[in-house]
Amino acid sequence: MMKKLTVPMVLAASPAMASTGFEFSLHNTNFIVTVAFLIFVGILLYAKVPGRIGGMLDGRAAQIKAELDEARALREEAKALLASYEKKQKEVQAQADQIVSAAKKEAKAAAEQAKADLKTSIARRLAAAEEQIAAAEKGAIREVREKAIAVAVAAAGDVLAKQMTAEGAAASIDAAIAQVEAKLH
Repeated sequence: MMKKLTVPMVLAASPAMASTGFEFSLHNTNFIVTVAFLIFVGILLYAKVPGRIGGMLDGRAAQIKAELDEARALREEAKALLASYEKKQKEVQAQADQIVSAAKKEAKAAAEQAKADLKTSIARRLAAAEEQIAAAEKGAIREVREKAIAVAVAAAGDVLAKQMTAEGAAASIDAAIAQVEAKLH
C-alpha cells in the first residue's frame, strides 16, 4: 500500500508540478530533475532497498530487543544475587552479634571469677598475716616475760645477796631442796 502511494506523492511534491507552467521538455530542468528522481526511486524500489532497509531495521530492532531481554535477565540475576548477599550478610551479622554477646558473657564471668579469686586470695593473705601477728605477739609476750623473769631473778638475787647471810642462804637452799623433793615425789 505504501509503495503504491509513494509514486503519486513524489510526483505531486515535485518541483515540476509546483511551477506554474509544466512542460514535458528536455530543456526544462524541473522536468529532468523530476524524471531523474522518479528513475532513482524506481531503481530503489526495483532493488528492493526499502525492504532491505526495513529488514535491516527489523534485524536491528530484534537485536536491540534481544539485548534488552538479556539486560533484563542480567538485572533479575543481579537482584537475586544482591538478595542472596544481603541474606548472607544478615546471617553473618547475626552470627557476629552472637559471638560478641557470648564474648561479653564470658568476659563478665571471667571478671566475676577473678573478683572471687581475688577476694579469696586477700582473705587467705589476711588470715596468714593475722596468724603471723598473733605468733609475733605471743613471741614478744614470751620474750618480755622471760626478760621480766630474768630481771626479777637478777633483782631478787641482788636483794637476797645483800640481805642474806650464810645461815639464811643455807636454810633457803635446804627449803628449796625440800620443795623440789616434795614436787618430784
